Amino acid sequence: MLKSWFFISVRKIAEGLSWKMAAFIMIGAAICSFGIHNIHQQTGITEGGVIGMMLLTGHWLGISPAIITPILDISCYLLAFKYLGGRFIKVSILSTASVSLFYKLWELFPPMLPDLSAYPLLATVSGGIFVGVGVGMIVRQGGSSGGDDALALTISHLTHWRLSRAYMFTDFVVLGLSLTYIPFSRIAFSVITVTISSFLIDRIQNLKLRGIKKRKILS
Repeated sequence: MLKSWFFISVRKIAEGLSWKMAAFIMIGAAICSFGIHNIHQQTGITEGGVIGMMLLTGHWLGISPAIITPILDISCYLLAFKYLGGRFIKVSILSTASVSLFYKLWELFPPMLPDLSAYPLLATVSGGIFVGVGVGMIVRQGGSSGGDDALALTISHLTHWRLSRAYMFTDFVVLGLSLTYIPFSRIAFSVITVTISSFLIDRIQNLKLRGIKKRKILS
């Protein structure tokens, strides 16, 4: 009976999701998590939002991103459900699971990129690009890579701010908390990386490409 319930649940989640959407979501999850694991965690340059909270929690409590990420995400999704609708949550289940699985995959290997700690500006720019492109691909499909996207989209919906502005608001709050373990000079670089990632997410979500349409977020 448990097996039947599982397959029925999977079938319901998959309704309305094409293989093309799933592919873009998984590619975005791979890009985003690869950059965080190989750049952010190596160099100590944090992100804002849930990503920054994940890194903050990992630093102080030693909890793996694969464990803490779903906990933070679910908390934000419960808050956002009223405003973002059921379809958004359904798509986000796939994207959040994909991000967690790719974190686990990258953790099985040693860092695949050189340690850029000695080049913080390069780490900042490249890290922001990885996150911005990866998350942007997921948000474009009508989902989120994590709770920070759900929170930013909810703020954008309620305040009618541009998505990039909503991201910046949540990012700066978390970056302020990150001063408890990251020097101010590093936080300054983090401001650059969240600015780049927020800009790219906003632009990719609204990018007009022939044959590729942006999915509606709200149900």
